[in-house]
Amino acid sequence: VQLQASGGGLVQAGGSLTLSCIPSDRTFSSYNVAWFRQAPGREREFVSALIWSKPYYVDSVKGRFTISRDGTMNLAYLRMTNLKPEDTAVYYCAAGAPLESYYRDASAYEFWGKGTQVTVSS
Repeated sequence: VQLQASGGGLVQAGGSLTLSCIPSDRTFSSYNVAWFRQAPGREREFVSALIWSKPYYVDSVKGRFTISRDGTMNLAYLRMTNLKPEDTAVYYCAAGAPLESYYRDASAYEFWGKGTQVTVSS
């Protein structure tokens, strides 16, 4: 399955954005989904995952970001609120079947989309 992340943009600190992960086919519904991000000069970082309907978040986004899927599970979202300049990065969605203990590991996900840029100004 091919994935495309969309919904990024430029927003002021404190603002909100909702990212969408759009798959190329319905096999996406059979996979777990995650979001990662990569800031310039930094390694790709786990942000959030939805593993068999259980959400996980990196500590820095807890209470501000919400991961979800639509009822058909053919789309996934990352709702980001109270954005901070340190959230600035390219955001990627990923899909796969990681063991629950490996949900933070990028290598556990088989499918990746092109990222979408999120820029938060102070």
